[in-house]
Amino acid sequence: MTTGVQTSLFFEPGTVVNDIRTTMFCDLGAIERTELAYGAWIDVQRTWVRNGFALYDDLVVSPAWRAEQRQMYDSVVAVPRLLRYFRSGETVPWPELMEARQRLSCHYRQELGEEFTSTGLCLYRDGRDSVAWHGDTLGRGATSDTMVAIVSLGASRVFALRPRAGGPSRRLTLDHGDLMVMGGSCQRTWEHAIPKTARAVGPRVSIQFRPRGVG
Repeated sequence: MTTGVQTSLFFEPGTVVNDIRTTMFCDLGAIERTELAYGAWIDVQRTWVRNGFALYDDLVVSPAWRAEQRQMYDSVVAVPRLLRYFRSGETVPWPELMEARQRLSCHYRQELGEEFTSTGLCLYRDGRDSVAWHGDTLGRGATSDTMVAIVSLGASRVFALRPRAGGPSRRLTLDHGDLMVMGGSCQRTWEHAIPKTARAVGPRVSIQFRPRGVG
């Protein structure tokens, strides 16, 4: 096994990190679960990804990011983030992401009753990129309990949650390497968002793993 020493392209100049890709993920033994209302919950494990700066660099500079547009009232506007998606059965070109998905599937298989099969990626280029309040309700998430796992690489960003029925919202900061899993009824009884920020922040890559038919 060799240890590569590199400076990340998108972190502070002079930051030197050891990135051992073959030991990138910690054991899933430090997960902390927070029960939410209406049968929803979130799991968080801080720094689940060890270093991961080389993977982060590879993802950010990938030429295959896709910009999308959406209809908003009488105008067509740009979606404020870049996207990439690998459906169930499609090959993901980063073996680290395949390993992460397999590890999560093994850990949650008994509770979830199935495996995570799709991989989605979002690139938030700076604080102006965001995602509005929503739930992953395209598919089975609208009617059934399920899970969506998110791995965060890069700049720290606030992840906000609020109950659809009204009530206090929750906010947590996801830092580089953090894992968060939304489970139970979370997709249909709660909404989540990445708010814009006026702070000077670098890029963030959000990696999402979902079971088949959840989107």
